[in-house]
Amino acid sequence: MLVLAAVLIGARIEDRHGTLRVGRPPLLADWAPHAGPGTPAALVVAAAVVAYGPSLAARLSWRPLLLTAWATSLAWTWSLALVDGWHRGVAEQLTTTHEYLRAVDRFRDIPAALRDFDAHILLGAPDNWPAHVAGHPPGATVTFVLLDRIGLGGGGWAGAFVITAGTTAAVAVLVAVGRLADETLARRAAPFLVLAPAAVWVGTSADGYFTAVAAWAVTLLALAVTGHRPALTGLGSGLLFGLTVHLSYGLTLFAVIGAAVLLLGTRRLRPLPYAAAGFLVVPAVFAALGFDWWEAYRLLVTRYHQGAGGVRPYGYWVWANLACTVLVTGPATVAGLRRAGGLLVGGRTPRPRTAAPRLALLAASALLALLIADLSGMSKAETERIWLPFAFWLLPAAALLPGPRAWLTAQAALALLLNHLLLTGW
Repeated sequence: MLVLAAVLIGARIEDRHGTLRVGRPPLLADWAPHAGPGTPAALVVAAAVVAYGPSLAARLSWRPLLLTAWATSLAWTWSLALVDGWHRGVAEQLTTTHEYLRAVDRFRDIPAALRDFDAHILLGAPDNWPAHVAGHPPGATVTFVLLDRIGLGGGGWAGAFVITAGTTAAVAVLVAVGRLADETLARRAAPFLVLAPAAVWVGTSADGYFTAVAAWAVTLLALAVTGHRPALTGLGSGLLFGLTVHLSYGLTLFAVIGAAVLLLGTRRLRPLPYAAAGFLVVPAVFAALGFDWWEAYRLLVTRYHQGAGGVRPYGYWVWANLACTVLVTGPATVAGLRRAGGLLVGGRTPRPRTAAPRLALLAASALLALLIADLSGMSKAETERIWLPFAFWLLPAAALLPGPRAWLTAQAALALLLNHLLLTGW
C-alpha cells in the first residue's frame, strides 16, 4: 500500500509540478523494460539461492559459509549490474556529470585540494564541485583518487571496486549477528543478505562502498564488545567509524547502531578507549591536511537547498522515502521487522528465547537511525542508495520468519523486476 501510494501520488505530483526530480517516483529511474548479458546469470543465482540457500547455510561450517555468502553476493550483484550491460551498468556509472570521478583530476595535489575543498561547495562558487563531491566529505573522492594513483583509474575499475567492497557488507552483518545474537539466526539471515534487492544499487553506486565500511565498523565493534581481541578490533572499529563519517555526513547516525552494539555486548567498556583512539585518527589526518568537516557540512546544507533538495517537497518524501526502503529491502524484511517489533513491544519471543530479541534490537536501532535521517529533511529522494548502509542492518530481521524459500522467492522476484523494468540511476 505504501509503495503503491508513493507511485501513484508521486506520478501525479511530478506530472503537475515537476518538483520531485525523479523519473519514476519514488525511485530515481526511468521506465525501460530490458534484458542484458547479466539476465541469465541473475536468474540462475536467484534460483540456486532459493532452492539451496537455506539448507546450505544451515550445514556449512562457519568460515566456508562466510566465503560462500560473499561469493554468491558477488555473483548476484554483478549479474544484476550487467543486466544493463558493461558500459551502462558498471563502467559509466561513476563517471557521469554529478559523480566522484569527474573531480579526480582536481586532486593531483591532495593536501591543496582538501585545503580548498570548502571554497567549491556552493553552487555560486567558482569551479563548484559536482553534486556528489560537494554533498559528501572528501573521503569518497580521495578513495577514487588513490585508486587512480595505483593504476586503477576510470569507471570500470571504480565500478569493480565498489561492487567488490560493497558485497562484503553481507559478510560483516553475518559476523555481527552471529556474535550479538547467535549463529543459528545468522545462518537463517544469510540467504536474505545475499539475495537482497539492495544489490541493484550496490552495483554500482559509491554508497555500496560506504555500506561496507560502515558495516565492518559495526562488526569490529561487535567483536570487541564480545571479547574477541578487544584492543585490536576496538581500534579497527574506531578507524573505520572515523572513515565512515568522512565518506558521508549522514552516516554519523551509525552512532545509534553502535550504541545498540554496546548495549548488547558483554564486555562493553574494555574496548572503548581503543575505539575512541582509533576514531580520532582519520578526522585528525583530514584536519591536518586542511579539511574542516563542520564548515563543509554547514556549506553543504546551503548547497542542498540551492539544488534539487530545495525543490523536492518534504511532505511527499518524508513518507515516500520509506517506500524506497521497502523496495530496497523487500517484503521479507518488512515482515521480519513486524515480528521484531512484536518481540520488543509485545514480548512474544520465538525460539531461541534469548537470541531473537537481541537481533530485533539490532534491527530496531538501524530503523531508528533511518527514521532520524528521514525526519531531518536532508534525505529527500534517492534514498534507495543513500540509505543502503542502514538497509543492510534491517535485512537480518527476515531470519525471524518461517518458510524462508517463499520469502526468498519474493525477494528475488522484486530485485529482478526492478532491474529489468527500470533503468535505475545507479
